[in-house]
Amino acid sequence: MKDLSCFALAFVFSGVLVAQPSSVAVEEEPHHHVLLKSESVLVMRVTLPPAESTLFHTHSHDRVAIDLTDTAITLQRLGEPESAPESTKPGRVSASELNGPYTHRVHNVGPGVLEVLDVELLYRPKQPGSTAAAKVEAENPSARVYKWTLGPGATSAMHTHERPYLIVSATPLTLKMTDPEGKSFTHDVKAGDFHWVDARVTHTLGNEGTTAGQIVEIELK
Repeated sequence: MKDLSCFALAFVFSGVLVAQPSSVAVEEEPHHHVLLKSESVLVMRVTLPPAESTLFHTHSHDRVAIDLTDTAITLQRLGEPESAPESTKPGRVSASELNGPYTHRVHNVGPGVLEVLDVELLYRPKQPGSTAAAKVEAENPSARVYKWTLGPGATSAMHTHERPYLIVSATPLTLKMTDPEGKSFTHDVKAGDFHWVDARVTHTLGNEGTTAGQIVEIELK
């Protein structure tokens, strides 16, 4: 009987050792809320309250992430220990290159709600365009990212997007867009507001508000 008990105990522990947490596709993770899906991009807003963790989830494409709030997070890849904490802040941008599935989870260890705009780039071009619209803040094989930090009354340089792009407000501001003929449009935008543009566009970006703001443009290659 003693030998059988030991065998059973060893069997249970071996099962524990080989068990691995399951993962879900990123768009099925409950904290990732799909806002737009097209042939080119999948745009999701991540909302993670303090002390909560996402499920393990899998990214399968090049991506760009834009922080919208201040807090602190850890990251944990499947089968690996949790990372050291890192701070998030509005306007922080990362561009990741993925050459295979990447599975991880995010733990909000800070005092504030984590808000992130996650942009999955669903198509990697075989012959990417070589023309950048402005100074490149970050890039991967699928897209270039431009970030404009605009004080009250400030305006960006005139620049041209030759390829489809996503314009994102990383902070609240009153945004004025002006074309070369002087025609302009003004919008009050909130952090995380975005617009997908599938056309060639030349414009400036201006801040008509009373506080500094940040705009991020993600242009496909």
